[in-house]
This record gives sequence, structure tokens and C-alpha cells, in this order.
Amino acid sequence: MNRRHFLPILPAAALLAGCKQDTTPKLKVGMEASYPPFEFKNENGELDGVDVRIAEALAAHLGLKLEISEYAFAGIIDALKGNQIDCIISAMTATDERRKSIDFSDAYVFTAIAMLVHKDAPLQSPEDLKKPGLRIVAKVGTTGESYTREHLPQAKLRVLDEEGNCAGEVSKNLADVFIYDQLSIYGHWEKHKETTRAILTPIREEYWAVGIKKGNDALRAKVNAFIKDFRDKGELTKLADRYLVKERKLLEGMGAPFIFR
Repeated sequence: MNRRHFLPILPAAALLAGCKQDTTPKLKVGMEASYPPFEFKNENGELDGVDVRIAEALAAHLGLKLEISEYAFAGIIDALKGNQIDCIISAMTATDERRKSIDFSDAYVFTAIAMLVHKDAPLQSPEDLKKPGLRIVAKVGTTGESYTREHLPQAKLRVLDEEGNCAGEVSKNLADVFIYDQLSIYGHWEKHKETTRAILTPIREEYWAVGIKKGNDALRAKVNAFIKDFRDKGELTKLADRYLVKERKLLEGMGAPFIFR
């Protein structure tokens, strides 16, 4: 005969005691964790990078528990507008187009978009992008895409979800040029040295900031105060020493200012 073992019936209060919800006030940050060294998954599968450390420091500054949620870059603004997150810290460029739907903090990174070109492409400078019929590839939702649509209507534009695939298109000569930020372009050139060239002359200078929901002036003021304090205390420099040693040497070699100013 099979014997059945019954668990004792516990009062509802006892059952719920082990399932208490965490009511600690949180700072909910959205990012796309596929942009090293700013946001990525390390060898242990943990979120890591410059923006992750900034998010941690911001939450501590505000006295809140940090909660990071991952989104595809193209959908992260909708997440903010839909109150799923409080802010975006994800190497996001503050553009006039994005300002129509969200607000931004003060800048914490100053950068520029540049281009990765196929080794045989007839391109030497940003001026050459005006040549008709160029095959340009850009990552969806980035300023490389918006710049091409706005300023290069004569180009044949392809938009892809992943920056690695964009670089691959150039390497395989399926596209002439990939427009993205300077540091990433350099990194992709290092992976495709035999087939591509990095033209790091700025196409357009830009800056990154924390994205904040429209009208949330109280949070924006607090974030701005944090950025100033974080910079004044030399914490951005410490992050550069930890994550951006090679990139700093690159920019110094170009005679260009470093991204943290």
C-alpha cells in the first residue's frame, strides 16, 4: 500500500510571512547591456561597466536601492515613458529629437560619431559621405541612424539590431560604412583590421546624459547635482582608470580631449 504524507495546514499569515515583498524605495534604471566597456555582462554573467558603476553611485547618492532592467536600445525610451523605469543610463546621446519625448541631465560623457569603412571604400573624411549611392549601415535607434536619415538622404541605408552585425556588413563589403561612436568604431576596427579602416575624425560631436521622464524636474536636479559631485570628486577619472585605459591612450594619440571633462 502506498502511504501518502500530508503537510500540515498552516495559517495564511504564516504562509505569507516568508513571501514579504521588498518595499525598500528603489531607483529603477534602464540600460542595454551590450555596449562594453560602458554596459556589458562580465565572465560571471553579472552586469558590469562604467554606466553600471555610475548607476550604483547615483542610487547610493539618492539613498535608494538600485534596480537595473535590461531593454533593447530601440525600446528603452518607451520603457521610461511608460513608467517602467525612473531613468536611462545607457550611453545615450542627448539629441534634439529625443528631447521631444524625454528630458536629459547634464552631460557626463563627451564623444562624437565616426565611421568604420571597408578598406576599398572611396572614403577618407566625413565630407566623402555626401557621395551618392554609398551603402551605409547603422544600429537601430542610434544617432548613426538618425544622422544618416537627416543628412545623407542620397545614401542606401540599412538598419540592424546589433552593432557587431553592422561592423560585419562592412567587413564583408556588404556595406561601405558603419556610422557609430568613435570608441566603438575603433574597437570594431581592431576586430576587422584586414578588411576595414577606422576614420575617427568626428562626423558630429555629441554628449551622453541620463534620460529622465518629461517634467520630472526634481529627479533631474538631483541627478545633475550627483554628476557634478561625482566629477568633482574624481570618480569619473577612477572609472577611466578601471575601464578606459586603452581608449584614453587612443584619444590622446589623436590629440583629442578625453570623454570625461
